[in-house]
Amino acid sequence: MTDIRALLPRILLAALALTASPGARANLVLSQVILDLVPGTPQAQDIEVWNNSKERSYVVAEPVEVKAPGTPEEQRVTQPDPGILGLLVTPQRMILEPGQRRLVRVAAVAPRGARDRIYRVAIKPVAGEVTAGNSALKLMVGYDVLVIYRPEQLDGSVSAQRSGGSITFRNSGNTNVEMFEGKQCDAAGRACRTLPSNRLYPGATWQVAVDPANPVEYRVATAGQSVVSKF
Repeated sequence: MTDIRALLPRILLAALALTASPGARANLVLSQVILDLVPGTPQAQDIEVWNNSKERSYVVAEPVEVKAPGTPEEQRVTQPDPGILGLLVTPQRMILEPGQRRLVRVAAVAPRGARDRIYRVAIKPVAGEVTAGNSALKLMVGYDVLVIYRPEQLDGSVSAQRSGGSITFRNSGNTNVEMFEGKQCDAAGRACRTLPSNRLYPGATWQVAVDPANPVEYRVATAGQSVVSKF
């Protein structure tokens, strides 16, 4: 199946004056890229950041809140006050020597709301010291960590509506769900084809092209608990 937990890192290109040869790479490795703060568990988690390169790395961790995620109104909101943002990330600046590892603590500091609060934390290397006159192009790889702060009572209800050769799913609950292992088979349960996977946030819709004559099946997961549903 498609692993929708795997997030593709953001690729950041910057022209820097460095002593390294052209094409040098600044490698960061994170221990996890999705933090799911579910009820009954600690409201803080740690991310191990590893400088897997031969150069010193200057790293920043920048949190934002994602409003109306997965909808046309989605926007990222920056708020320097953790008390207002509802999320504390520390440290937000680090210097990592080659091979060094450090922990970044991500903690929810507001009460749980009536529905998910969604955050992104950009953990990325930034330009460091310029020590020589040789020009080079340095490839810097950063990560956009997903942080989910779920409500106390979880409702991952998903409805579906068909129209011709498509089906539209809607999350009518208060917490996001993962929809994966999707398939559509013929009446005999054979000739199955795989359907795409997605994370569906509260209030968001998702349209998938399907055969109008046959049922659709998905595994729907809410905070680690999953069921197989037919639509």
